[in-house]
Amino acid sequence: MNPAVKSVQALENYKLHIEFENDELKEFDVSPYLEKGIFVELKDINYFKQVRVSFGSIEWPNEQDFSKDTLYLLGVTIQSSSQKH
Repeated sequence: MNPAVKSVQALENYKLHIEFENDELKEFDVSPYLEKGIFVELKDINYFKQVRVSFGSIEWPNEQDFSKDTLYLLGVTIQSSSQKH
């Protein structure tokens, strides 16, 4: 089972900086999803920045979400606990 999301920060370029409970930091690019269904609303950068942690994953106010598994498996590792000094 993949770790839960501990914190999320929206970046200007439709990317999310995510910290997981195992202390790994990953970057997840939302831009490939911005033309699909409910995710179109995320094109508004002010709305995009309203992302929050919810039940170990992330969501926006109108209930767009990504599962922790998607975020963990498709996110690009920035730093893991083994890289900390």
